[in-house]
Amino acid sequence: MKLLPYLFGITLLTGTFIQGKGQNFREVLQSEITESNPGILFTLESGDESLSWSGAVGINNAAIGDSLETAQTFRIASVTKTYVAAGILRLMENQILSLDDPISKHISPEHAQILAQDYALDQITIRQILRHSAGFFDHTNASEFFDIVLGTPEYEWTRTEQLRMCVEKGEPIGTPGGQFSYSDTGYVILGELIEKYTGKSLDGGIKELLGLEDLGLDRTDFERMDSETDRLRIHQYFQGRDTYAFSPTMDYFGGGGIVSNSQELVDFFQALFQGKIFEQEETLQIMLEQVTYETKARMDYQMGTYKVKVNGLDAFCHSGFWGTQVVFIPELDLYMAANYSGGWRGSAVAPIFGKILLEKEKSQPKL
Repeated sequence: MKLLPYLFGITLLTGTFIQGKGQNFREVLQSEITESNPGILFTLESGDESLSWSGAVGINNAAIGDSLETAQTFRIASVTKTYVAAGILRLMENQILSLDDPISKHISPEHAQILAQDYALDQITIRQILRHSAGFFDHTNASEFFDIVLGTPEYEWTRTEQLRMCVEKGEPIGTPGGQFSYSDTGYVILGELIEKYTGKSLDGGIKELLGLEDLGLDRTDFERMDSETDRLRIHQYFQGRDTYAFSPTMDYFGGGGIVSNSQELVDFFQALFQGKIFEQEETLQIMLEQVTYETKARMDYQMGTYKVKVNGLDAFCHSGFWGTQVVFIPELDLYMAANYSGGWRGSAVAPIFGKILLEKEKSQPKL
């Protein structure tokens, strides 16, 4: 799956692009560098892998001015939800749970006691949690959450604390299944189920369920679980502040937590959409089933993915807080992943994807 080697930030080109196109792509990446976004990592690959390109531009650690390298890893934040959703669907395939089970049937007694103060857990299904329609208040929306994160970045969170914050700092949102409301808290709950039924850490459970090691995804790990993946992790910035030393536990229990690189993000999405993750073809169809609500949702979210437009083309994607986004464009059979080390502003889709598509079109022969 990995046809493109990494050589210390030098962009390499394989497949059908004309010679020199790699440099043009590198210039497109360079156009995304700003004072607030010091670096960008990017991978593009076609479904048949005849087209494969990776690039890295900009600064890693602003304090010393070292350059980014294409092999470097980063916190993918909420893109982790795609892996968690797929893991839950694998538990469904293994007949360990049903998507229409109430969460009360599976959650630990300790956490059920906390959440039951505000939520009717016997009326909230796993399917609703996967789709962000369960009505859970997102604990990260509590003002106290980011007060702690920014004021005491080394603070070590627990899953229990975050679930308690969901109850203590917010109110339920509507009725279960009645509306879309994005919630990290729901995926924190789903992460617990993966740990419970695999008997492993979330890192080990997801790897087992999804076969990540068999896919050769050696640099896709929960932070603190692989020393080499951690060593390669870049500096990521929030409002100009270097967050490298922030404890990963702020976003670690299913809503986020994975560290990966742009190539392996593409590789995973490719395996997912090519039917290499699930045992049954219909499972992917369940994952991608479109959902409608009486009140139009602000995101076209399915289970661990959502749909956007990239230059007018439909794309499945997920993005993460620390500047990560992965997209798959079925019409082009094209996969792309990027990390902006300082994030991007003003659009749901990272600008680099549209710019790269325009550059790619320039290389296509006129028929």
